Amino acid sequence: MFVLNDTPLDPTALHPRLQQALGDDLHHRYALRMRDTGLGLATLLYLKDHKAGVFPIHADIPAEAAKQMATKAGCDWFLEDDLVPQPLPRQPGQTASARPGAGVLVQMSSGTTGAAKVITRSWDNISTEVRHYADFFASAAKMTPVIACPVTHSYGLIPGVLVALHRGHVPVIIDAVNPKYVLRRLREVSNPVLYTSPAMLHTLAKLLPRDEELNAAVTSGTVLPDPWFQLIRARTRHLFQQYGCSEVGCIAINQDLQAPCDVGHPLPHLDLQAGALDTPGPVRVQLTTGGPATTDAAGGNWVETGDLGYLAADGGLVFTARADDMINVAGLNVYPQDVERAVMGLPGVEDAVAFRMPDPQAGARVGLLFVSATLSETQLRAQCADLLADHQKPAQLRRLPALPRQANGKISRREIAERYASDTDHTADQQVPA
Repeated sequence: MFVLNDTPLDPTALHPRLQQALGDDLHHRYALRMRDTGLGLATLLYLKDHKAGVFPIHADIPAEAAKQMATKAGCDWFLEDDLVPQPLPRQPGQTASARPGAGVLVQMSSGTTGAAKVITRSWDNISTEVRHYADFFASAAKMTPVIACPVTHSYGLIPGVLVALHRGHVPVIIDAVNPKYVLRRLREVSNPVLYTSPAMLHTLAKLLPRDEELNAAVTSGTVLPDPWFQLIRARTRHLFQQYGCSEVGCIAINQDLQAPCDVGHPLPHLDLQAGALDTPGPVRVQLTTGGPATTDAAGGNWVETGDLGYLAADGGLVFTARADDMINVAGLNVYPQDVERAVMGLPGVEDAVAFRMPDPQAGARVGLLFVSATLSETQLRAQCADLLADHQKPAQLRRLPALPRQANGKISRREIAERYASDTDHTADQQVPA
């Protein structure tokens, strides 16, 4: 059972309809693009139980683009709300016998640091993650998950829905984007723990009346900017953070978040490697229970997350930066979060993102986009002179009404660099609206 918005749903009630539509041979990969969230989740759970392959695709992606994604992912069939299976073409050179196997969850990487790629994980591998996540995350064991993020994404689907069902909870799934509605449902649920994006969590914290706080919330996907973290931490009784990657799933959980970069202790079925405090290094992970971390993994069992970090004295992982985001200025490493943390600590700065700009002399320099209703670019540049080391100071500043964040609050520094790194330097004082 689960609740969709205000409506309890029993997915098993749809089994006769699904059996009639899909037949008995389910050894295929199905791409699901459904606007009816309840039907989409019920179909996914049905196919999962029958060891089929499933590629959930967000309904906002246009149908033709979704079909191209599904074909690239090796799917045989494309399903929409009418449950009429549409056959998908084979990729060039692919024979029927060479079709990728079923029994997997198919996902696409976020594409924030490069081209999105197809990732598959076996349902058995995901079941291992669910068991260890449920056992390890004891602080939320008796809380009712309220999932206000897409269940087509692994964050909402696996830690949210599948862990809740494993624990015997009836999860509440919210597919409305209205923050006031989310707050209302949280007030109606006994002992809720909210799974949502950092951006939504920040909005909810701002909307809360002064005499009210969120019971519990999980943040994931991006490290909270310091001002966001301070507000959310002050308005949330139990604040948790989880860290992971598409290839492995959840890697670590912080069950009492006190600093945004402290992403937590690794789940017990994983081995984790990272750098040291003075020399952050690549974060790598592998399963300790045997078998590859992904069904399509090449080479050994170690998976490179693409992140830099270090292990604290208590064994917790501290995130430093995406490896691709680090800016090497004349041989000196600049971590974008350090620049953003300093800038966002200034009164009047609401949001900021640092990114890499090519530079013929230094190899690279720091670029900075920021949001402020009171500070001009010239004023911020002057304040950066006292806050940052020379190699950290932005060579280019640009004030925007809002940063180009994705729906989950993530920033694609690659896309920002492509758009803004070649702009003329904004050093002239711009008038700040009264």
